[in-house]
Amino acid sequence: MKCVDLFAGCGGLSLGFEKADIDVVAAIDNWNKSVDVYNDNFSHPCHLHDLKDEEGTLDIIKKYMPDMIAGGPPCQDFSSAGKRDESLGRADMTYHFANIVCAYRPKWFVMENVERIKKSHILTDVVNQYEEAGYGLTAVILSAEYCNAPQARKRFFLIGGLGEKHNALISTLKSQLTNKSMTIRDYLGNTLGVDYYYRHPRNYSRRGIFSIDEPSPTVRGVNRPLPPGYKKHSGDPKNIKLSDIRPLTTIERSYLQTFPATFKFNGTKTNLEQMIGNAVPVNLAEFVAKAILDFCKNGEIKDINQQSLFPEAQQFKMPNKALHADNFYAALQNCR
Repeated sequence: MKCVDLFAGCGGLSLGFEKADIDVVAAIDNWNKSVDVYNDNFSHPCHLHDLKDEEGTLDIIKKYMPDMIAGGPPCQDFSSAGKRDESLGRADMTYHFANIVCAYRPKWFVMENVERIKKSHILTDVVNQYEEAGYGLTAVILSAEYCNAPQARKRFFLIGGLGEKHNALISTLKSQLTNKSMTIRDYLGNTLGVDYYYRHPRNYSRRGIFSIDEPSPTVRGVNRPLPPGYKKHSGDPKNIKLSDIRPLTTIERSYLQTFPATFKFNGTKTNLEQMIGNAVPVNLAEFVAKAILDFCKNGEIKDINQQSLFPEAQQFKMPNKALHADNFYAALQNCR
């Protein structure tokens, strides 16, 4: 299956899809710094192009004749780490992504974004647009710690299959979740050389010191040292010396995003931190891609209760919580 990655950034989604044996043939992004990093690491091209130019984007896509279009439109206007102001313009890129997909009509599309997008009227608008174009939709919130990445990062995925049923991939995705969350030590062992580290909180009502024996909090595009005079939070680990605590380095943070040590990050620290923080964790992208390929090969996972749970006249289901915590789907899993 051939794929073009839109809003590709430095390539987290592309690398994960390639690990799952999807043939990523091209990518597009409008930030020259991330395009440079992408092109340092992949044999196919990443085009520097403004995706608001839908006709120009379609001209690029058509050259590669992909079966899938994937991408994560900018999330800052939805994100809890951003301004949460959809009038700033970046949220409109979700419309551009939908227009491009519906104009080209690949067999599959994958859209990734922050969990908060499900509260936006923009998501409702594009869901209606995809349905009118003939896509069966599966929406899911995945926490990366249950998808082979050592990070408690929740992300919303909307997966569309042309001519498929709504919600068809839920059982497949659910079946591939791990039974326990992945910690940093699970993934990296003792290679970081620390047991505890500092991650700058959004405000000081939150903890700032974390253990490698838990999943990392969401890797953001901000990385600061422990401030002088830091006062320990009630949630910080006990019996630690602040003099022993440091932030993780830029490259160490890329490992939490499951980029391999061989991935080349060239650029300023500020730019690299932003790229890494914006990236889709590689292993999370691989998880989603494998589920799609498994569905294509084996079809929808069914059980004796499947007909009553998902009748033919089914409606698209919008998730309320992360898939590993959804009791409805947990019950479905237990029936299999």
